[in-house]
Amino acid sequence: MAPVKILVAGGFGVGKTTVVQTISEIEPLRTEELLTSAGVGVDDLDGIESKTLTTVAMDFGRITLADAGIVLYLFGTPGQERFWFMWDDLLNGALGALVLVDTRRLDRSFPAIDFFESRGLPFVIGANCFHGEQPYTAEEIGAALHLRDPQTPVLLLDARVRDDVRGALLALLDQLIAGAETAATA
Repeated sequence: MAPVKILVAGGFGVGKTTVVQTISEIEPLRTEELLTSAGVGVDDLDGIESKTLTTVAMDFGRITLADAGIVLYLFGTPGQERFWFMWDDLLNGALGALVLVDTRRLDRSFPAIDFFESRGLPFVIGANCFHGEQPYTAEEIGAALHLRDPQTPVLLLDARVRDDVRGALLALLDQLIAGAETAATA
């Protein structure tokens, strides 16, 4: 089985921990801590007031795609700005990323997208449908994100639904394979 490191990234409270938990075939490693009064004025809970836990280092999970002979190692990044310094270390060895966005707070998605665009790491966008609803189409979300590469896949998903997460990861793998084939013929 070929190991493939994938990052699950995005802003604070977009569903990264949920994605890793939903898809992992092993008990995922989670580094969540309770939000405390120390975060008041530092952590922006606007739109996610009911959030009580936050990732302070990373999440880790694994899924085997036996048909493809691949084991995906999933590393969920912390979303709070004060922990972004870890992203460069987590990036080491990664082949791609699933970048989650919350259309209720789309402006918080730009730093994650800028991070991967500036480093040239292939990624797909997963627009998390909170409460099972998404008022926007994938095309509308892609246009609002002003992606450098308009061919970057934008997928609607529910981070709690295994098939949705699996589909997003497979779309990322398809993009990685297409990129490798293009590089091989160049």
